[in-house]
Amino acid sequence: MAEITAELTSGTQVTLSNGRHTWRGDEPPEVGGNDTGPTPYELLIGALAACTCITLALYCRHKGIALKAVTARYEHEKIHAKDCEECEDPKAGYIDFLRSTVRIAGDFDDAQRKRLSQIVSRCPVHKTLENGVKMADEVEFA
Repeated sequence: MAEITAELTSGTQVTLSNGRHTWRGDEPPEVGGNDTGPTPYELLIGALAACTCITLALYCRHKGIALKAVTARYEHEKIHAKDCEECEDPKAGYIDFLRSTVRIAGDFDDAQRKRLSQIVSRCPVHKTLENGVKMADEVEFA
């Protein structure tokens, strides 16, 4: 199980902690923040990018494949479903759309290239986002 605690510290700045590490999130000045850390969406796609790189590294290690480098670049935007070629329902309104570019460096044969291309979409965070999330919210007042 993963657990994160976030505490609003100043304006829109949030301090996040998992008990071992502490980092920040914030919003840019144009929406009232001070830009002291990544936005919530940047944190989300950062988690996806990290998971993609780690999954590829672990797969290569497990299979004995020499991986020289891997970089994952993700973009998030809200687009109208009618402008989305991959969308099933063009009348769905605005949707969240993620686009990735993953660069994998090494000396690979065709079969390894094909398999590594498949592994990109098999990282746990990718699967979670693709399959959707069930949520349960509890609110307490101090």
